[in-house]
Amino acid sequence: MSVLQRVVKPTTRKGKKVLLKKEPQVIEGPKRALFFHGRKSSETCRNLLKDFYDLKKPDAVSLNRKNDITIFENAKEVENFCKKHDTSLFLMGSHSKKRPDNLVIGRMFDYSLLDMIELNVESYEGLNSFRGPKFTLGTKPCLLFNGPLWEESQDLKQLKSIFIDFFHREYVEHIRLQGLEHTICFTATPDGKIIFRSYKMILKKSGLRTPRVELEEIGPRADFSLRRTKLPDEDLMKEACRKPKELQVTKKKNISTDELGTTHGRIHIGKQDIHSIQTRKMKGLKEPSSKRRIKKIMVKKALAVNNDINQNKNQ
Repeated sequence: MSVLQRVVKPTTRKGKKVLLKKEPQVIEGPKRALFFHGRKSSETCRNLLKDFYDLKKPDAVSLNRKNDITIFENAKEVENFCKKHDTSLFLMGSHSKKRPDNLVIGRMFDYSLLDMIELNVESYEGLNSFRGPKFTLGTKPCLLFNGPLWEESQDLKQLKSIFIDFFHREYVEHIRLQGLEHTICFTATPDGKIIFRSYKMILKKSGLRTPRVELEEIGPRADFSLRRTKLPDEDLMKEACRKPKELQVTKKKNISTDELGTTHGRIHIGKQDIHSIQTRKMKGLKEPSSKRRIKKIMVKKALAVNNDINQNKNQ
């Protein structure tokens, strides 16, 4: 038995713009994130969600009510939340006797669950614990991943991809040095910890053209450890990473680019007779008159010899 889905048709101009905005775009903007609480939530999870919400603003939606959700057993309600608020990322905080101070971070594809990872908050210090200036709203952070485990472990490799999507904003081609104000550092240690640190970049005089960079920790500060994971299917991940035809670079024949970015082209031409090519007439290339006289005399002698040979043959 098939269930027919209701097709929503806009009745106003504003409704049509909203539906067009929700459709897939050729160039997507910053991904929005949904922050919500589970059945129970501890003070650590509430403060951490609030600080992460401040890091993600203005591309974030926060829900204050508690929700009776067991996301690893049934993710349908979370998918409905993300579809309702038009978000492709989510961060859920929960607390129980079996899993205290629990975070679940995940992604959606076409409003269906793509992947998610459960983290244990081992230690946490909020933004209010650090004095000094904070980051500017909407600043594009610089993400640093320390340690070889980010590429060796499949779970950490997927978590790295989620963190990049979570804190990534709009794509830029050029970066101004003064625009680098905020740095987020993730460190994977051999004992299984994931260390999260946030720094403010301060540019100071160095006596050279490039300034001296200092990092000042501004918070939040947290230590995580992995719990449960739900990795995506290979086919679904391939479909989620597929680029639209408009953005695919078509390879042009006989054109190549080297490592320095220089474009080289190859031209194919047919075989040419260099003796019949018309070149520019210059005095420097012109033969002297003496050589031309000698050539004329030689040609006349050759013609006379040929005539004599032909006459002798005829006789």
